[in-house]
Amino acid sequence: MNWIDYIIVVVYAGGFLLLGKLFSKKSGRQDYYLGGKSFGWFPLSLSVMATQLSAISFISAPAFVGIRQGGGLQWLSYEFGLPLAMIFLGVFLVPKLYKAGIVSIYEYLENRFNRSTRVLISIVFQISRSFGTGVMVYAVALILMSVLGIPFYQTILVIGVITLIYSYQGGMSAVVYGDMIQMIILVGGIVVSLFVGLDYLGGFHNFLAHLDPSRLNAVNFKDFGIGEGSGSAFGFFPMVIGGFFLYASYYGTDQSQVQRLLSAKNMKTARNTLLVNGLLRFPITLLYSIMGLVVGTFALMTPAFSSLIPADKPDLLIPVFIRDYLPHGLIGLLIVAILSAAMSSLSSTINSLSAVTTEDLLVAGKKVSDKAYFKYSKLTSVFWGVVTIVLAFFTGNIAETVIEAINKVGSVFYGPILATFMVASMVRWVHSRAMNIGLVTGVLVNVFLWLVVGDHLFWFWWNLIGAVVTFAVALFTQKLTQKEKVLAEKQDVDEEHYHFWSRNTIILIVQFIVIVLISLSLKYLL
Repeated sequence: MNWIDYIIVVVYAGGFLLLGKLFSKKSGRQDYYLGGKSFGWFPLSLSVMATQLSAISFISAPAFVGIRQGGGLQWLSYEFGLPLAMIFLGVFLVPKLYKAGIVSIYEYLENRFNRSTRVLISIVFQISRSFGTGVMVYAVALILMSVLGIPFYQTILVIGVITLIYSYQGGMSAVVYGDMIQMIILVGGIVVSLFVGLDYLGGFHNFLAHLDPSRLNAVNFKDFGIGEGSGSAFGFFPMVIGGFFLYASYYGTDQSQVQRLLSAKNMKTARNTLLVNGLLRFPITLLYSIMGLVVGTFALMTPAFSSLIPADKPDLLIPVFIRDYLPHGLIGLLIVAILSAAMSSLSSTINSLSAVTTEDLLVAGKKVSDKAYFKYSKLTSVFWGVVTIVLAFFTGNIAETVIEAINKVGSVFYGPILATFMVASMVRWVHSRAMNIGLVTGVLVNVFLWLVVGDHLFWFWWNLIGAVVTFAVALFTQKLTQKEKVLAEKQDVDEEHYHFWSRNTIILIVQFIVIVLISLSLKYLL
C-alpha cells in the first residue's frame, strides 16, 4: 500500500464517523433500535445482505471455491434452502412479530409463555453472537495485518473502534445506512477482483482452458449426510431440508436479522425485504464464487502467487491478490471492501446485543423515561462493543477451530429456537412448562448428536432434528399435563397478507428451481 491507498482508507473511516454523528440526535426506544420504523425495503434489503455477506464470506468463500482442497462450487448448495425459508417466514412468523410492536423479538416469547423462556434464549443469543463476532473480527484483522503492514492490535482497533463510535452515535439508522454503503462497496470490490483476475489470465477463454473441472460440481444428489464420514457432506437433501430450518431460524428468530424487519415502515416493506433477499442473495453468492474460481485459477497458474499462500491458510488467497496484483488506489478500495464487510457484521452485532440487553434484562417491561432508556442503550452499546473487541484479541490461534465450532453450536440451537417461535405463533394451546421441556429436550438431543453420533451425521441435519423434537415434545407434554381443554385463540385473517404471499410464494419457488438448475448447469456452461 502507498499513500493513495491509506488516504482512501482514512477518508472511508472518517466518513463513517460522520455518518454516526448525522444520526446522533435520534433517541428513544423506536428511534435508536428501530430507526423510528422509517426504512424502505431497499436500504433494509442491502443491510440484511451486508450482514450476511461478511468479511469471512468475501475472504473465505472464494478461497474455498478456488483453491481449498475438497472445495469448489458445492458452496452454492448453502443457498438452496433460503427461498423456501423466506416463504415460511413471510407467511407465518414475521407478520406476527412485526404486529407485536416489540424491539427484542424475545419479548414475544414472554408475552406468549413466560419470562424464563425469554431470558434463556436471549442470554444464549448474547453469548453466542458476541463470541462469534469476536472471532470474525480476529480472523479479518489477522488477514488485513499481512496486507496493511500494521500491527495486529491496530488492525482490530481500526475495525472495532470506528464501528463502535458510529453505532453508538446513530443506533439503527447509522447501522442500516452504513450497511447499505458497505454493501455497494463490497459488491464493487468483488466485481473489480473478478475482472482484474480475468485480465491477468488473458481473458475468459483462457480462464476456462485452465479451470479445474472438478471444482464445478455444485449439486450432489447421492450424499444424504448419513453414515461414516458424513460430517462435512454437501448433499442436496441435507442442504435443502436442513438449510430451510437453519435459515428460517436465523432470519426469523435471530435478533440481529429480525431487528431490521421490525424497523420497516410497514408490513408490506418487511415482506418485500424478505422477498428481495430470497431473490438477490444467490446471484451475489454466485458472483463471489466465480471470482474465487478466477483468482484461484490464476494462483494455480502463477507459482510466485501460490507460493505466498500456505497450504494451511488458503484464506490468504484474496488478500494476497489484492496486495500484490492490484494497482494502487484499487488496493485501497478493496481494503475498504474488506473493512466494510467486517464493520457491517460488527455494527449489527453491537446494535442487536444492546437491544436485547436493554429490553430483556435492564428494562424488561418496566416504565422508564426516554432519557433513562437512551442512557441504557448507549451504555450497553459501549459494553458490547468493548466485549467484542476484547474477545477478538483473545481468540488467538484457535480461531479456525472456533469458527467451525460456532457454526455447529448455532445448529444445536437454531432448530429448537425456531420450533419455540413456531409453537408460540401457531399452536396457541401449548403452555410455558411444556414449551420449556420441549426446548431443553431438543437442545439435549442435538448435543447428543454432536458428542456421540459425530461425523456419522452431517450437522445440517441437526437443524431439522432439533426443531422436530422440540415441537413434538412440547405438544406431547402439553397433552399429558393439561387438566382441561385449552381453546386456541381466534386468529385474524389478513386477506391482503395471504394474497401478497400467494404471489411471492410462486416467485420464490421459481427462484428455488432456478438456483438448482443454474447450479446443475455450471459444469456444462463453464
